[in-house]
Amino acid sequence: MTKLTIAEIKGRLNGIRDLEDPFVAECRKDGRKGVQLALKSLEKAIDKEQMQREHFESICAYERDLRSEGYQFIAGVDEAGRGPLAGPVVAAAVILPEDFYLPGLNDSKQLSALQRTEYFDFIHEHAAAVSVGIIHSHEIDQINIYEAARKAMLEAIRHLPLAPDYCLIDAMEVPIPIGQLSLIKGDAKSASIAAASVIAKETRDRMMIEYGARHPQYGFEKHMGYGTKSHLEAINQYGPTDWHRMTFAPLKHLNGSGFQQSK
Repeated sequence: MTKLTIAEIKGRLNGIRDLEDPFVAECRKDGRKGVQLALKSLEKAIDKEQMQREHFESICAYERDLRSEGYQFIAGVDEAGRGPLAGPVVAAAVILPEDFYLPGLNDSKQLSALQRTEYFDFIHEHAAAVSVGIIHSHEIDQINIYEAARKAMLEAIRHLPLAPDYCLIDAMEVPIPIGQLSLIKGDAKSASIAAASVIAKETRDRMMIEYGARHPQYGFEKHMGYGTKSHLEAINQYGPTDWHRMTFAPLKHLNGSGFQQSK
């Protein structure tokens, strides 16, 4: 063991994921501080991986139970953007394969922007099917945000390239001819819904960043359409855009004039 440098030992430990590995046992006998610190780092990494694995298994319970009942294509459905003053409401539907595994998957609001970007790409690459439904502000004003969210979910389900035989939906019921289960806080209880929440939020965020580039004085890319102080100040100074929801307070009192939607 002493023939190996600390850097060499760290390199070998990086490839180990079992604390019962004989090399780990040898390292425990090495009195060098650097080796012992490397062991502690390995233990923490393995503990974290185990916790992530256990969490992921726990949020796959609904999917496992449904597969045991014979369902094969279980879609998780979630939406993003009910609360903002501007921008669309976006829903996503995701069907995950039985062997799907994404450590750290959670409700998109609990993830960092970098994690959401990475998970968005991973889900698109490894999911069995992904689809989105988008309802823009003018239609939100016509039918109200609740119905708009429901319609976006329905569109996402209908546009899936693989027809689902069951849907797990976050806190909503939709008119579909297949079985469904509405789960309160479903993005924290179901891997499929959590995946859909990532797709929905990341899709919407990218749209708001694009709107921010078109109308930089509003800062859409920063607040994503929510009613922050800077956003309200911009509305008062420049008026609303075509992306704003005119039935939402404090926009109701405005006359609806503003910028024309960029093409």
